[in-house]
Amino acid sequence: MKKVFVSGCYDLLHSGHVEFFRQAAQYGDLYVGIGSDATILEYKNHKTLYPEQERLFMVQSIRYVKEAFINEGSGVMDFVPTVEMLKPDRFVVNADGDSEEKRRFCETHGIEYIVLERTPAEGLTARSSTDVKAKLSQIPTRLDLAGTWIDQPYVSCYAPGWALTISLVPNFEVRERCGLSTSTRNQIKKIWPVKLPDMDAEMLAKLVFCFENDPERSDGIISGAQDAIGICVPGLCRHYYNARYWPEKIEQCGDEKVLSWLESHLCLVPMFPRRPGCSVVEGKDITEPKVKALAQAADDCWDAIMQSDLQAFASAYKASFNAQTSMFPAMIQPGVQDYIDRYSAMDGVLAWKMPGAGGGGYLALVISDVGAFCKAHSEAIPLTIRR
Repeated sequence: MKKVFVSGCYDLLHSGHVEFFRQAAQYGDLYVGIGSDATILEYKNHKTLYPEQERLFMVQSIRYVKEAFINEGSGVMDFVPTVEMLKPDRFVVNADGDSEEKRRFCETHGIEYIVLERTPAEGLTARSSTDVKAKLSQIPTRLDLAGTWIDQPYVSCYAPGWALTISLVPNFEVRERCGLSTSTRNQIKKIWPVKLPDMDAEMLAKLVFCFENDPERSDGIISGAQDAIGICVPGLCRHYYNARYWPEKIEQCGDEKVLSWLESHLCLVPMFPRRPGCSVVEGKDITEPKVKALAQAADDCWDAIMQSDLQAFASAYKASFNAQTSMFPAMIQPGVQDYIDRYSAMDGVLAWKMPGAGGGGYLALVISDVGAFCKAHSEAIPLTIRR
């Protein structure tokens, strides 16, 4: 009997995993490599729901599985030591887990590489870990579009300006330390673990801002108000800062045509999480001309969105990011430029930036056609703006 190998985290074990095991077992005796707690913490920057020995027990108990192991490697290729020990004949992945790196590895080791489409068992609803995680919490996240850093008084004291944000439905895995305001989101979960209360959005944002910035906070850091506002205020929002922590005014756009247009031209692609000890403010160079350039880019970005002018939007989006990185060059940590170089050269990519303070995380791309881009690039994440 041929040896068949599959690998994954299997932290939120569901019917989709069981069906995948069933299909893979049709190719031979099935062996499963499971990501260790340490690997998942390092790669995805969050702890597992179930520890590795419990996940191992659950996977081994599935009748389609002959044997399972905890992978001893690290990162996305953590299965390498397991494969070299097991010497399987076939390596099976689902379409979401397909990659050139895995394919080349199998070619080098003489292993047949098989890609299965994600299909549910007959009569069941399709399941994925991302879907399950999204249902566990309905707390939104936010993406900053332009002008951000202006929410810090040590920036806006040089020139006032707007920050632009959109509130996002968390229908994808919101990775920690990746620029999507997870620190603020985690503070919200301490009060409202599942969903935001039904109340005035601006008042809610101020409550969140005050809760996160406890006067007894030991690190002395004040989180910018754009995080709380971006999460709590639905749709597209801009907030005007003038040397103070809370904006002088907040304007919201909930126009369906505008929001749908943005969704058709924005997506995320994952990089690596911001590394421990990374300081994006180290070496900062904040001057009046640079802050004015940031403020002007935010104005231009808002105008372009209101006019559904894609080229103008891409130009202003890029100008805002360039203004940010000119003031905070440490946003471009080692490895970031490699991702920018790779994706900026792709067809359909018009502009790019890192969410939040940068240093890693995601690239947020302006795309000519999000649907086509996400179909061609399985790692790309389309966005849903919260109405």
